[in-house]
Amino acid sequence: MKFFIIRKKTLVIIFCFFVLIFIIFSFVFKPSIHFAVPLNYNCAVSDEFLDKINSLTNSQEKIAYLTFDDGPNNSITPKVLDILKDEDVKATFFVIGKYVEENPEIVKRAYEEGHYIANHGYSHDNSILYKSSDSFIDEIKKTDFAIGKAIGISDYCSHVFRFPNGFIAPIYKQKKKEAALLLSKMNYTYIDWNCLNNDSMKKYSSAQLLNNLKNSCKNKNSLVILMHDTKDVSNSSLALKDSILYLKSRGYEFRNFYDI
Repeated sequence: MKFFIIRKKTLVIIFCFFVLIFIIFSFVFKPSIHFAVPLNYNCAVSDEFLDKINSLTNSQEKIAYLTFDDGPNNSITPKVLDILKDEDVKATFFVIGKYVEENPEIVKRAYEEGHYIANHGYSHDNSILYKSSDSFIDEIKKTDFAIGKAIGISDYCSHVFRFPNGFIAPIYKQKKKEAALLLSKMNYTYIDWNCLNNDSMKKYSSAQLLNNLKNSCKNKNSLVILMHDTKDVSNSSLALKDSILYLKSRGYEFRNFYDI
C-alpha cells in the first residue's frame, strides 16, 4: 500500500511537470497567426473586405486606425514600435519599397508584432510611379517583393495601397484614376485618411502635433489617422504616446486592417 501511494504521488508530479512545460511552450512558441486576408497575389480578397476598407470612415463606431507613411526609418520607426507595444496598439504601416530593402529587420519586427504592412510604392516619386501602366505595376510589385523578402512570405501582396500625397490630392488626378483600375486587377484597393496631425506640412512641436490631431478628429467617429514614421518635417514619435492616450480617453478603440 505504501509503495502505491508513493507511485501515485510521483505520477502526479510528472503530470504537473509536463503541464507546466506545455504552458511555457505555448507562450514562448506561439502558433502562426492566420489572417482573414490572404497575403499573396494568388488569392483574391473578398468584396466584403474591399467594401469595408472603402467605407471605414463612414462607421458610427469610435474606432481609430492608426497609419504611418513613408517608412521604415531606422531611427524613428523603432521608437514608434516601442510606443505601440507599450500602449498595446496595432497600426498599419504604408512602407516605401526602397526603404524596406534598406531596413528589412524593422519591417520584420513590425509584422511579427502584429502590425499590418501595406504598400506605398517603391520610390515615392510620382514621375516614376505614373510614367506608364507598367511602371505603376512595377512599383507595387517591387515593394511587395521587398516586404515579402523581409517577413518571409513569398509572393506577398498587402492588398492595400496608399497613393503618395493621397488619392484625394489634385496632382496627377487622371493618372490616379487610371492607376485605381490597375489596382483592382491586382487584387488591391486604396485608402486615404480623414484625420491627421499635419506632421508633413511644417515643423511642429509635440504639443502642436497633438493639438492638430485633436482639431482634426473633432466630431468624427471612425478615424483613419495619417502620421509618418520619419522626421523629414515633424517627428510624430514625440507626440505619439500622448496622441494615443488622448484618443483612448475619448473612447476610441484602436484596430488595424487585420481586424476588418
